[in-house]
Amino acid sequence: MSNHVYKQIELTGSSSVGIEDAVSHAIAKAHESLRNIQWFAVTETRGHVVDGKVAHWQVTIKVGFTLE
Repeated sequence: MSNHVYKQIELTGSSSVGIEDAVSHAIAKAHESLRNIQWFAVTETRGHVVDGKVAHWQVTIKVGFTLE
């Protein structure tokens, strides 16, 4: 196993469906421009309320990827 150096970025994804969908959207978008994404950690979960109901989930994540 070789040693790796990781870089972290913070992203916020949103979804009207749920938390997992918000995370998936953020990672999918990051994958369009970043290589070697290895892990993520949820750092914050919040939502937007409209008429007493959850309208959107907003999830902030840290994403780690290896440097080449």
